Amino acid sequence: MNAIEVENISKRYGQFFAVDNLSFQVPEASVYGLLGPNGAGKTTTIRMIMNVLIPDKGRIRVLGEKMSEAMKTRIGYLPEERGLYPKMKVGELLVFLANLKDFRGPQAKEAIDSWLDRFDLLEWKEKKVEELSRGMQQKVQFIATVIHKPELIILDEPFSGLDPVNTKLLKDIMLEMRDQGVTIIFSTHRMEQVEMICDNICLINKAQSVLKGNLDQIKREYGKNMVILEYEGDSRQVKQYPGTETIDDYGKYMEIKLKDQADPQELLASLAGKIRVDRFEIKEPTLNAIFIEKVGEKNE
Repeated sequence: MNAIEVENISKRYGQFFAVDNLSFQVPEASVYGLLGPNGAGKTTTIRMIMNVLIPDKGRIRVLGEKMSEAMKTRIGYLPEERGLYPKMKVGELLVFLANLKDFRGPQAKEAIDSWLDRFDLLEWKEKKVEELSRGMQQKVQFIATVIHKPELIILDEPFSGLDPVNTKLLKDIMLEMRDQGVTIIFSTHRMEQVEMICDNICLINKAQSVLKGNLDQIKREYGKNMVILEYEGDSRQVKQYPGTETIDDYGKYMEIKLKDQADPQELLASLAGKIRVDRFEIKEPTLNAIFIEKVGEKNE
């Protein structure tokens, strides 16, 4: 069963399409990535799912029905524009926001303390929100999103403002929730986050879907013609090899896509004695490579 069904939705402002005939389905108890470059239409799509914006055409079903105000107690929503009351104390704010979701009393206060402790914020409970760093405020907003134990969580750029330690913590929490049967959909333009946690994806570019489906299957369909190379020496020795299709060079690390008939072993043999090869790995293409290829094609 699907937690979200989006069918042929569009949203236009004048002659500009923010979203153009978009369709996808989010299976229950999964993590779904809504991907794309900045301005692709991700946030507009999320706002239409949440009924903040109304599609010009198409249909959206959430948890088996049309979105309504009553349903919002079953959903946790972290918008792109963060909205905390800066003069309120952290603990008081979380109690207030939990009450708005009909989560009250000692149970709510116990859950708030538990979440604050997990995010290493318990000592900040009596501090005003404005005294917290941006990353701390992001963690408080995430707690407010999940405090009422929603069935469906919708997160717009949830890792924004978080350092690597807290990014990992949030990733672990999202996977725990998925394993408990919660459905999570989140938007991002950072591919490494998606490969860590997503079961399925929809890649949007210029308001339209350009790739969607199961992440593992998508990567398999792109074949094993990707080589990861860590090296020391002149990168031109690699770039001159005729069997390469694209190269993403980071200085001492390369992601190389070979042409369909090219043999990776021939590439390795051609480098012998020319550069130092510290790592040579044949693998499925990274999502980042797929993203660049698909978005690049669309932009052309």
